[in-house]
Amino acid sequence: MRCPHCGTVEDKVVESRTLANGDAVRRRRECISCNYRFTSYEKIDERQFMVVKKDNRREPFDRIKLERGVVRALEKRPFSQMQIENLINEIEDETAIISKGSREISSAIIGDLVLERLGKLDKVAYIRFASVYKHFNDLDEFIEEIKKL
Repeated sequence: MRCPHCGTVEDKVVESRTLANGDAVRRRRECISCNYRFTSYEKIDERQFMVVKKDNRREPFDRIKLERGVVRALEKRPFSQMQIENLINEIEDETAIISKGSREISSAIIGDLVLERLGKLDKVAYIRFASVYKHFNDLDEFIEEIKKL
């Protein structure tokens, strides 16, 4: 690994920690030449699966897009960054399992998975996500969704 401070490729691993339910490893490294300490992350690079949109377009699964929606729904709610990260990991893992055979998954299935998890976790976050995901046309549809809770 190249040192970000001096550019040398000689370093030693000082500490390793498992992250994200064993799916990633965080390593603290120290450059042999200048003693600068830096962090690297390792994650299995799996072949990415495709998301089939409502209009049948296909695009690569984007974890950042999923994370953005979940974080927005949980904004100003009493959840730690670690809890949010675990929730996103669970959803991502489940989408990978569902899409295993065809390497494709419908955006509707991903949205339903998020709604299911948020419904169990926090009702306010559920309604926030549902209001964007389900595209309510009027107040009556919004009230019906609240009644389902």
